[in-house]
Parts: sequence; structure tokens; C-alpha cells
Amino acid sequence: MACRDPQRKNRSAPSNCVCDLLAGTFLFLCTAAFVLWQNTHVTVLWDLSYILENATRISLGQTPYRDFPFPYAPLTFLVQATIIKLCGRVVLHHYFYAALCGGLATLVSWRILLRLVAGSALPARLTAFLLAAPLIFLGTNSVFPHPFYDSDCTLFVLFCIWLLLRLERRDFPTLATILCGICFAVPLFIKQNTGLAFLLSAVVCVVFFGIRVRRSAALLLAGMASGVIIGLGIIQCTAGVGNYLHWTIQFASSRRLPGISTVLGVYRDPGLLWIVPVFAGGLALLSRPIAPGLWRRMIGWLGASLLSLPFLWTLAALFLEENASDRVEVLLRLWPVVLIASFLMAVLALWQLRRRVAIAQIIPFILLGAIHGAFLSQQLWGSTYALWPLLMILIATILIAAAGHEKNDEERSIRKSATLPMMALTGIISLVLLGTGSYYSLSHERLEYADLSGETLLHSKLPALRGVAMRGEWLADFEELVAYAEREIPRGDAILMLPGEDLFYFTTGRTPQFPVVMLDNTVNPYSAEQIAELARQRNVGWLVVKRSLQLQEEPLAFRGQLLELLSRDFEATESLDNYDIYRRKQK
Repeated sequence: MACRDPQRKNRSAPSNCVCDLLAGTFLFLCTAAFVLWQNTHVTVLWDLSYILENATRISLGQTPYRDFPFPYAPLTFLVQATIIKLCGRVVLHHYFYAALCGGLATLVSWRILLRLVAGSALPARLTAFLLAAPLIFLGTNSVFPHPFYDSDCTLFVLFCIWLLLRLERRDFPTLATILCGICFAVPLFIKQNTGLAFLLSAVVCVVFFGIRVRRSAALLLAGMASGVIIGLGIIQCTAGVGNYLHWTIQFASSRRLPGISTVLGVYRDPGLLWIVPVFAGGLALLSRPIAPGLWRRMIGWLGASLLSLPFLWTLAALFLEENASDRVEVLLRLWPVVLIASFLMAVLALWQLRRRVAIAQIIPFILLGAIHGAFLSQQLWGSTYALWPLLMILIATILIAAAGHEKNDEERSIRKSATLPMMALTGIISLVLLGTGSYYSLSHERLEYADLSGETLLHSKLPALRGVAMRGEWLADFEELVAYAEREIPRGDAILMLPGEDLFYFTTGRTPQFPVVMLDNTVNPYSAEQIAELARQRNVGWLVVKRSLQLQEEPLAFRGQLLELLSRDFEATESLDNYDIYRRKQK
């Protein structure tokens, strides 16, 4: 809300700056500290190894798509490879990176919320802070704390949205607008499904926005096209666009792309049968333009109460549900409700385009596209862990649409009567998501695919693994393997790790000489026969088989068949606590 008294506005500016500085610093530091703390208490070997093992081989000069199969976009791996080149092979450096990114994502989310809420009937600073606070536990790197492409992609999506809102206030200067458009292409090269959906949604929305503001839309579209061309040009000069498209689009979609019915299955949850009508009723009551007075206040409180019920139910589930996964499932059930509500409220808000053109009105559609693009990976349960900042922004757009904007004194008087119930609702949402979000992160339910059990938390003694902590005997067993390799296996010999769950090449600094460092259906394009033949062609001298995995499910479907084929060329040499060592038979 604009200040009508210039002197009052001038007096409040310094205090507002101090409040913003304190709020932003608090959110950044708390999120970063939580991410760092998470990393010192939990390690998911499979995912951490995939990022850092491939970053290691890139840092050693190997080019993905050209030199080895690689079904993911490159930027996250290139960033981690750069950290390795600049700082050396120490896991703690990558944990600091994850903490920094998590803190920045929460900070940028808060700035977006602050800019969106400004001008509505809600107090901007308090509302933005309340909605950003749960991101301490639900930030991009809070649930899964290691560096990862999902988290990096969401961070850059947030940066693009913040930049777009900032440019709108400056009336879209030419050069900055083109650079902003280029930034919109970057998520495509961090995670292809989320980035592509985000870019296409942005293009459609900018074209629609361009009906009224053609120059700005043209500059943004030119920047987006330039960003894609620049990215593909760099890839062509290194790995080749043909290789890139084959592995990241054709191969990746053949292994992971679900059907449309699977993606839309999130909206077939039986629990939505009561949640959606209740939510819709609350929105209808809050959005109804009724004259101020007792009746209006009663309607406002009733609407806020209805909207709060789905959130309160997630809190109640923490005490009512006996199974941890059921408690988390109730929390995740908020996603389809918010997605449906934000879409409907955004469509209704488009009617205001006749009087007012604003970037804020197209942001929900851009974020909805990005979110559904992310669902193409692992749907609702698996894909939302790094998307919570986008959900909080969508929640903000719903509350803003329900609260309305103050356009004149009469409407200001009407809306003022609904401010208190709306702020009570915002407080409930914030507190509920703080409670349930912290449980979601600390219970590690999203990480149930890995065995995190064990009474004692052990820390690695290896210099490269400084900062790594795990429960169980995984670290001790791996350190035994590293010691054996350093003692018995020449550094120039090729090694096949099966299935490749550990940070072997990152820890030892050896150069991977086999095309795939981790064998599972998502990243491995080879059959058992092809792997055995490649082992002969690449003159693989050693085979290391890990018997017990931290990963709960066997990633290699044809493990038995592969071992039988490899046994023709390899003979057992040593049996460690958790690893069997084989050496190529001498002819």
C-alpha cells in the first residue's frame, strides 16, 4: 500500500530497510545453517556419488555426452566440477555450496513474496516473512541436503521470477530485459524437464503479456531465444548437439518419462473430495465483495476458517497417523489443492488485465508449468522436495487474490474488515508448515529409499570425505576398500565398480576408464552382454562388487546375469567386509 503522507514515508524508510535487512539475514542464515546441519547428519551415497563422481570425471577433462553416456543437463555437474578444480576434492566444499544455495533460495523467495504482496490489502512485510519462514525447513536444499540439479534449477527459476518483477518496476530497460530473457533459458540446462516446462510456460505467458506491452515482451522473447541458442552453441562446440539431444531427451525420456495419466494422477486423490470443496468455499467467501460491517467480518472469519482446515488437518495428522509415511502423505496432499486453487484464482485475475497489466498476474501460470514439468521425473512424492518455495509463492498469490487490492478509499474500507482473518489464516499456514515441514525434513521420509539406520553416527577419516557423516558401517567398509585399492591396485589400471554406489573416484583421484560409473536403469544404457564386452574392450583389470548397498532397492536388474558373464574373465582375489575384489584372469 502506498504511503499517502510523504513525510511519514520518508520517516519509515530507514526503519523498513533495517527490518528488511534483519528479516533477510535471519531467513538466509537459518536456512543455510539447517542445510549444513542436515549434511552433517545424513548422507545418501547413491545421489551424492552420482553428482560428485561425474563432476570428478568432468574435472579430469572428460566430456559428457561425447566421452560417456549422460542423461542429465550439464550445469549442476559443471558447477561441482569447477569447485573441485578450484578447491580440491573435499566433500565439505560441496556441502557449503548446498547451504549457500539453500539460503539464497529462501532469501530470493522472500523478496518475491514481498514484491507480490505489496499493494494488496495484506501487510506486505509481515505476510512475506510468515510465508517465507517455513522455507527454513522446506527450502530447496533442506529436505534433500546435498548439491543436486532439482535444487539448482528451482533456485534459478526463483532468480528469474525475482528479476522479472524487478524489471517491471523499472519499465523494462532494453539491455537488462534481454539479459533477463537469457536467464530464463538457463534452467533448461540445469534440469531438462523442469527447465523446458518453465521456459515454454514463460514464452506462452510473455506472448499473452505482449498483447498489451509488445516492446517488453519482444525483448524478453528475444533474450529467451538467445539464451537457448547460446547454450546449444556451447554444447555443439564441446559435446555436440546431436549427442546432447540423444542422451538428455531421447534416452532420458525412454527411461523416466511417465504417461500423462500418471502425472495427472495427483488430482485423483480421494482425500481431495472434501479438501477441494472446503478450500473453494473459503475462497468464495473471502473474495465476495460485501459492504463492511459485522456481516462482512463474520463472512471473512468463516472463509479464513474454511481455508485453514486443510492445513490444520496436516498438523493433526502428525498426532493421529501412526505411520510416518502417512503423515508426510497428508502434507503432500496440500499440493494438488494449492495448484488447483492458484490456477483458478489466476484465471479470474486475468479479467483485471482490462484495467491493469502486471507481471504478477502471469507468474502463477509460469510456476504451474514448471511444477508440472518437474512432476515428469518422480511425480508428487518424489519431485516436490525442492519445489516448496514455488508452492509458497502460489499460496501467496491465492491469499493476495482473496484479499484484493486497495484501489480507492471505499474499497480500502471494505477490505480492511477482512485483513484480520486473512492475517490469522496466513499465521496458521506459516505455523502449520513450520511444524509439518520440520517433521518432513527431520524424519527423512523423502530419503526412505536409502538405509539411514544405525546407532552411531560415524565421520570419515579420509581427507576427501571431510564432512561426511553416516550411520552404519558404510564409511568403515569404504575406507577399507580405499586402503586396499591404494595398496594393491595400480593407479593406471581400469576398474569396474558394481554397481558404483560410492565416492571412489572422487576420494582416490583416479580417472574413470569405464563409460558408466553407476549402474542403474536410469543412467546405464548397456545390457549385461554389452557391459561384459566393454570390460574386455577397455581392458578393465579389476572388478569391485559391493555386497550390501545403502540403497534399499537393487539398482541393477540383471546383476546376477552380469556377474555370471564377468566371472568368465575375472577371478576372486580378496573379500573385504562389504566388497568382493576380482582381478582379470591371466591368459
